[in-house]
Amino acid sequence: MHLLDLTLDTLAENLALDEALLDEAEAGEHTAGVLRVWESPFYAVVLGRSSPAEVEVNLAACAQEQVSVLRRCSGGGTIVAGPGCLMYAVVLPYEIYPQLQAIDVCHQFVLRKMTQILNPLVPGVSVAGTSDLVLDSNSAAPRQKFSGNAMRSKRKHILYHGTLLYGFDLLRLGQLLAKPAREPAYRDGRGHAQFVTNLPLPRSTLVRALVEGWDAAKKLKTWPQARTGAMVQAKYRFDAKWVIHQPN
Repeated sequence: MHLLDLTLDTLAENLALDEALLDEAEAGEHTAGVLRVWESPFYAVVLGRSSPAEVEVNLAACAQEQVSVLRRCSGGGTIVAGPGCLMYAVVLPYEIYPQLQAIDVCHQFVLRKMTQILNPLVPGVSVAGTSDLVLDSNSAAPRQKFSGNAMRSKRKHILYHGTLLYGFDLLRLGQLLAKPAREPAYRDGRGHAQFVTNLPLPRSTLVRALVEGWDAAKKLKTWPQARTGAMVQAKYRFDAKWVIHQPN
């Protein structure tokens, strides 16, 4: 697998690049699989492909704070990106991993891999809900989420991507997001700041663990710049389905 450690200038470009890496693999232009990591330097809200913005997002607060609200190509719930939230994505070929064509197996495979990567560094990492990673404390305190994940499948490849909180301002979640319409049972009615936590790891350690765990030692020499630019033009400037709020 190859590594792409690249954060582009805008949220739209970063979302488009994940999708462009999937399209590039589908076109046969890259076949070895890719691990990408990136981190937004500013706060932004990212909805799942079908998430209702008026239900899941505090749109008034986002407008007041000049926070972008965009959709991504994958399903799953709404997240807030920003400093202290490492974003990761893997593009995996069905030719090597045919079992990933089943959605539930794909979640299990990737999240099991992530727990194997993180548990040596932070004991108590486990999977909860459909696609969350959580920390189990040694006390009677309930589990806390530090990672939400989603996927986008095509004919020959899967894009699986998610968040890894390590130094995020958790109060931002309650400011920018509404109470979710649906929530996993283990949340137990907790507010955003009580339900979510940060991994006690520096960014450098987290990135190194991902690179080693996914065996992504080779750096990707080129990235799909033209595809990414075309996708930004097509989806993130003119189509209201993908752009909910974009500050001037």
